[in-house]
Amino acid sequence: MRTLASFWRDIAIAIVALAVLVYVGIAAETPWTRDFLTSLFAYGLLAMSLNLLIGTTGLVSFGHAAFFALGGYAFGLLLQSSGFLATFGPGAVPVAFVLAVAITAVWALVVGLICARLSEIYFAFLTLAFQMFLYSVVLSWVGLTGGDQGLMGGIPRPVFLGIDLSDPIHRFVFCAAVFVVSILVLRVVTASPFGYTLRLIRDNPRRAAFLGINVLRAKVISFVLAGSVASVGGIILALFTSGAYPEWMYWSQSGQAIFMIMLGGINQFFGPLLGAVLLRFLNDMVLAYTEYTELATGVAILLVVLGLRRGILDFVVDLVRNRRERTQQSEASASLKRGPDVSPDNKAATLETVTPRA
Repeated sequence: MRTLASFWRDIAIAIVALAVLVYVGIAAETPWTRDFLTSLFAYGLLAMSLNLLIGTTGLVSFGHAAFFALGGYAFGLLLQSSGFLATFGPGAVPVAFVLAVAITAVWALVVGLICARLSEIYFAFLTLAFQMFLYSVVLSWVGLTGGDQGLMGGIPRPVFLGIDLSDPIHRFVFCAAVFVVSILVLRVVTASPFGYTLRLIRDNPRRAAFLGINVLRAKVISFVLAGSVASVGGIILALFTSGAYPEWMYWSQSGQAIFMIMLGGINQFFGPLLGAVLLRFLNDMVLAYTEYTELATGVAILLVVLGLRRGILDFVVDLVRNRRERTQQSEASASLKRGPDVSPDNKAATLETVTPRA
């Protein structure tokens, strides 16, 4: 009953969040706000999906951006195919969306079945190896992917259900809805019994196996879910840029997602999203004055790690919790020092309580 109540509460929060995002996007006087939020939707999903592996399952992946880029490439290549457009007509965009996520999920399943058998550093570097393999394929297969130039010529976006994705407002509302739904899916997964199973595997995989949990299967499911949500982020970015580029699946893209998690907080659900907001905002602000964005990002990460020793949201939550505990301890100590309440009113109440009634 309590879980069901939490589910409906999350649904209500998601509807309110979508309404706020749509209002901000439509009311924005300059395109910068919509552009910033749309890129935030893409990179926010990349970071949030990666934290399903790192924060919830305990799997540090260095190759997560491969799924992000694969979603964008698959979506763009399908819509650039004249045969695909002729076959599905107005429904080409939603069909390409579903197929792109499905293709990424299949690739994540293959990679997950191999990598999830390993642990810690071996898992991390094997995921990186798969990412760089995919990166090499994209660079080498120039006839299909455009090589280092990416998908050229734009991505056709035929109108479906009255939604014209070439229109900035329509595109923003569509991307905002997809983003909110994806975040809701991640929230439901992490708050479900399966999410608690993943945390048990993260904390003590041997105990989980002793309790009868199929640890490998749970890790693979988590890996596929995270890869699928990351591919949705890549699709949003492909819609936004009307293309797909090999830089999206370079190792530095995965590193940037890890920076977002470290900056925002690994133990809070919205920590990676906060990190994405801060990192994208910092990147845009620094670009306005200098091209040394990596230097500014590195300094910001150093300040947070050395100063707070955890992500910003983790620090804030710990600070509030510690203050609350200190306040409760102070109140308990003060109550002990005062001793029992012997006032006349309290005596009367006590006698009334203990005296048997006729």
